[in-house]
This record gives sequence, structure tokens and C-alpha cells, in this order.
Amino acid sequence: MIRSVKKLLIIGLVWPEPTSSAAGTRMIQLVDLFLNKDYEITFASAASKSDFSYDFTQTPVIEQQIKLNDESFNSFLKTLNPEIVMFDRFMVEEQYGWRVQQECPHALRILDTEDLHCLRNARQQSDKKKQVLDLFSDTAKREIASILRCDFSLIISEVEMDILKNQFKIDPSLIYYLPFLEEEINQQVIEKWNSFEDRADFVFIGNFLHEPNWNTVQVLKTKVWPLLRKRLPSANLNIFGSYSSQKVLQLDNKSEKFLIKGRAVDAKKTIAKHRILLAPIQFGAGVKGKFIDAMQVGTPSVTTSVGAEAMKGNLDWNGSIEDDLELFIEEALKLYQDKNAWQVAQQNGVQIINQRYSAKYFADQFIKEIERLASDLTTHRQNNFFGQILNHHTVQSTKYMSLWIEEKNKK
Repeated sequence: MIRSVKKLLIIGLVWPEPTSSAAGTRMIQLVDLFLNKDYEITFASAASKSDFSYDFTQTPVIEQQIKLNDESFNSFLKTLNPEIVMFDRFMVEEQYGWRVQQECPHALRILDTEDLHCLRNARQQSDKKKQVLDLFSDTAKREIASILRCDFSLIISEVEMDILKNQFKIDPSLIYYLPFLEEEINQQVIEKWNSFEDRADFVFIGNFLHEPNWNTVQVLKTKVWPLLRKRLPSANLNIFGSYSSQKVLQLDNKSEKFLIKGRAVDAKKTIAKHRILLAPIQFGAGVKGKFIDAMQVGTPSVTTSVGAEAMKGNLDWNGSIEDDLELFIEEALKLYQDKNAWQVAQQNGVQIINQRYSAKYFADQFIKEIERLASDLTTHRQNNFFGQILNHHTVQSTKYMSLWIEEKNKK
């Protein structure tokens, strides 16, 4: 019989950086959700911390540095004995899942996918090679296997939920839709926003370790901004993003008013100064944190169907969605110059946040579902027999590869 579910271990691919990426923001939202429900949380990672890693010392969260392919992790697991283990992306489940299964067989295992890596990679290859989308890659085999091995996987996009159910035939009991968890936008918040007249210029923001963001900046540089700048010669396009490599920095051109600004200390405050967020995203997956931030500060955006995917439901977008780049430019021009259209777009963003991302619609229901699963985990796992098969064989293969590496590292 499982004990009352209160102790949570999160194994992170990296230490969360909410100022660097949407993935970092998502993780901190999950941590806050569990803290608000009185869970004891330990966050563990084998990665090194950066100057931008979230400061857990100001919270009740316990930090734990761990090692890859090392038996010390097993000892740590035995001592902690968590009721829930959450893996931050499928690669982490591949590395640590068999050890969790071995040392804590009764722990509920949750996979936070962040977004479907196999979908993002398939779209990237399709865009690069100009060929039909092929979802069934080696990455998909790994990611779907990880979903099947876990008791529960968190999916951030309704489109991805549909793909998992209908393309990969995943049982709905194994996946759970949990979007970004946002505070609602009320009138007091709106009254503090910068006005149309107090804003200027276009902005793009993104973590440049994320390939879709780098690709988007290239599209802006070569296809969008040369034409848009001719129509609006007084405007700048300011590009912000963490981990700007030399290939990004070299695109900076003051005469073209295409400006590489580097990391934004505060993404929302940065976006709030600009009139329009431009994001002609060509491939990707999941839900884009940059648009959530833009809506939270009243900044309309112009993007593509991939960029806005699964975000607005049946509501109107807070700006424009356009895949044709010529029409994309026309929409950006209109929103930048037409105050009434801009204000309508701004209010559309309020509706999207309040109706589709308000934490109050998701938090309690999510915790109830976790506790329901934990109360009868044996039955849940019996119903996922393919997962049991994969766990059995993974323990045999991954375990001995990991133990081999472990022994080699001792020499």
C-alpha cells in the first residue's frame, strides 16, 4: 500500500533557468504547484549550475547534486524513498528510470515531456529537407518508450495530446494535459501596462540553444526585416535571447536597425517596452512561452500557425497568425500602426490567458489525479502491460550498460 503522496523527487536535465527558457519557467511552475499543496520537494540534477540557475535556497526545496552512471544515486534514492519521482524530459528517464524502478518500485513515476521532442525534430527535418513530415523516427521510439515506461506523462499541448493518442496509439490514461499555469490578468494589471504611444519597435526573444529560435532569427534577418524596414524605416527590431553564440551576435547591424541585444534580465519587462512581438516560427513543438509572456504584458504578436499551435483554442489570437511571409509583413505593419487593431489584439491576449492558462482551472484537478493514481498504482500498471514489458527489457539492457560505464569510471 502506497503511503500518503507527499514526498516528491524531481530529477532535472539541467538546473531550471526561468529567465533563460520556457522550459525553466514550466519547471518552476510545477515546483510551486507542489509546494502549494504541501509536498516535500527534492530537486536533483547531474548538471552544473550556471549564474542563471533558479535559487532554490529561498524556498523549502532541497537541492541535491547527483552523478550519472553512479551507484551513489541508488543510495540517495533508498534514503530519500520518495512517493513520486518526476523526470524532466525523456532523456532523464532513460538515464535514471531503471534505478528508480529498482530502488523505489512503489513510487509513482511521472514524465514531464516539456514538449514532444520527436515532433519538433521531425518538423525541423521536414523544413530542412523540404520533405513530408515523418514522425516515426528513432527519437520517437525513445520518447514513446519513455512515456510507456512511466505511470503518467505531462503534455503541454492539446495538439501533442492528439498526436500521442491517434498517431502513436498511447492509452489516454497514461498522458495528461497540463499547460502553463498562469495568474489571471485583471483590470489592475491592465492599467499598469505601457500604452500604445509609450511603446516602440519590434522584438523577438528566445533561448538560442533552442534550434527553432535560431532559425526564426535567420528568417527575420533575411526574409522579413529587409521588407518590413522599408515600410517602417524609423522602427528597430530588437533580438533578445540567452546563450547568444557568435553566429547570432554577428547578425547585429545598426545601419539595418537589426539589433542583437543578448540576454534579457527580465523577459516580461523587456517585451512590455515593445509594440509588437515578431516570431515567424517555422518549426517546433509544445507551447511557446514567449507568447504567454507577451500576453501577460499586453504586447500583441505576429506569428505562424506552428508558433501559435494549440495556444488559442477557439479564441482570437492576440495579433495575427500568418504563414505567408508577405502577408506576415502586412499584418505586422497594420498592428504596428493601427491603435484600434492593436488594442483589440491586446484584449484577445487577456482572454487567452484567463480562459486557457489560469492556474485555478488545472492545479487542484492535477493533484487529485496524481493521488488517485497513487492510491491504486498496481491496477494502473497492470493496465499498461506494454509499459511493464518495456521496463523489464530496459532494466536488463540499460542497467548493464550503465553498470559497465560505472565500472569503467572507477578505473
